[in-house]
Amino acid sequence: MLPSTFSRWASSNAPKAKALLQLSRRQISSTPAVFSNFDKLGIIGLGLMGHGIAQTAAASQIHSSIIAYETDSSFLDRGRDRIQKSVEKLVSKERLSSEDADALMGKITFTTDRDALNDTDLIVEAIIENLDLKKQLYSDLGQQCKPETIFASNTSSLSITKMALASGRPDKFVGVHFFNPVQLMKLVEIIRTDYTDQAVLDKTVEWVEQIGKAGVGCSDTPGFIVNRLLVPSLVQAILLVERGDASTKDVDLSMQLGAGHPMGPLHLADYVGLDTCLSIMEGWVKDFPEERAFVVPDILREKVERNELGRKTGKGFYQWDGDKRGDPLDL
Repeated sequence: MLPSTFSRWASSNAPKAKALLQLSRRQISSTPAVFSNFDKLGIIGLGLMGHGIAQTAAASQIHSSIIAYETDSSFLDRGRDRIQKSVEKLVSKERLSSEDADALMGKITFTTDRDALNDTDLIVEAIIENLDLKKQLYSDLGQQCKPETIFASNTSSLSITKMALASGRPDKFVGVHFFNPVQLMKLVEIIRTDYTDQAVLDKTVEWVEQIGKAGVGCSDTPGFIVNRLLVPSLVQAILLVERGDASTKDVDLSMQLGAGHPMGPLHLADYVGLDTCLSIMEGWVKDFPEERAFVVPDILREKVERNELGRKTGKGFYQWDGDKRGDPLDL
């Protein structure tokens, strides 16, 4: 049936339509996986983002194997536990069968041996946001991995071009910026540089779609799309409070009720981490001093110096108890 025809039929035959959809889902779940152009996937870093990328890729059933690499066994175990707990939660809510959960976990090989990445088709890196560290990693990977391996960084703000050049294979380098939590957030920013081969970009776009995400393209510009718009807006909210133009509470309430945002900008800055906001903006100010939108509020730097980083330290623009936000704090 055409979609419009099916919709009309389903509206008058609800029980039959529901049964047909359930049968279709069973057929899809029992269909053997069709592997993508990236048969063997590598994930470097199993922290907040990396473990979610590994889980999402494994759930897609498009890879014959996934190599999840960490430098330290304690980090590796922590990443494995995060995935296991997330999968168990899906099983408990009956969103995933026990058999599919076992298949998902069985798809991932957890290792501290970096040589296990040598014959992967695509490597997604999700380590800490340190450009020098990433450049050294890619320099090493460029020498040890097979020539066909494509590299993709999950950075949210660092230069894809600089990492690509460090790898020695800039034509096989892209950015794939996932959003937290990866398992739930649909968007992936796919970043191209002046060196990226079009075929490599096309394969990456296809892969993002195959793992169930919505890809958007962007050149290697500071912050890409989302953070280029978001971080300066957070900074402007901080400047409003710094100048005494408005209170933390009123700035956030205004953007929630006036702009329909799920949380206000200062709440979001606290949630992301004020140190992260500062690091991003300081890097942009240094690299792009002519860009007037890139400024660092004094109060942001002062709060970070006092270790008032927001949610992660229990104090920022708000008081925090774990993930629960409390009252706004006086400056």
